[in-house]
Amino acid sequence: MSGHSVSGQSASAVPPQGAYVPAVVHEGVAYTAGMTPRRQGELVVSGIVGRDLDVAAARSAAALAAGNALTAVVEAVGDVSAIVRCLKMTVFIAAVEGFTEHSAVADGASAVLREQLGERGAVARSAIGVATLPSGAPVEVELVAAVRP
Repeated sequence: MSGHSVSGQSASAVPPQGAYVPAVVHEGVAYTAGMTPRRQGELVVSGIVGRDLDVAAARSAAALAAGNALTAVVEAVGDVSAIVRCLKMTVFIAAVEGFTEHSAVADGASAVLREQLGERGAVARSAIGVATLPSGAPVEVELVAAVRP
């Protein structure tokens, strides 16, 4: 059946903005789609870091996006306790040319994982600067986590 969520629920707290699912679980690993700073499907922060947002605002946006990625994993596996460990997070940052504070922005995303999961949220991470992101989002977060069935 197309259109169903990975968890079997009819609606997602992180509804897809295109033809994809929020998370896929395969052989004990959950992979999320790129998550942006949305609440109930609506982008709440937009713009380019270093032009429209300062580092603090971008860090908060990254925290919201990471929370959405974590929600996608929880919806896919049914319960936060099924997350064994976060493995890898990639934080994409739409920033002005010459921007170099990617890690400071991505720290907002890392903080959410640590707050919610403790040591299970300590993650390997990449912070990557890009020209633009979907819908004009300033950040996009992908998460990979080891999970129990």
